[in-house]
Amino acid sequence: MLWLDLLTEGDLHPRRFDGPASLRSHLLKIERLDEAAAEQLLREGRLDPPVSRRGLRVRPFPEPAGS
Repeated sequence: MLWLDLLTEGDLHPRRFDGPASLRSHLLKIERLDEAAAEQLLREGRLDPPVSRRGLRVRPFPEPAGS
């Protein structure tokens, strides 16, 4: 299973999701991103204001060796 961590600016603890679908749902409902912004974050792994309210990063868990 591919686990994904969402790191939110100002929050020391990542939120963990069991895949892109559950993360995408969180981004749309809780982070209030529009569909294009959610797709951009999933594709690029980073989203910053003004596209989002605060900086967001996504990383796989566990991180690949050497990262």
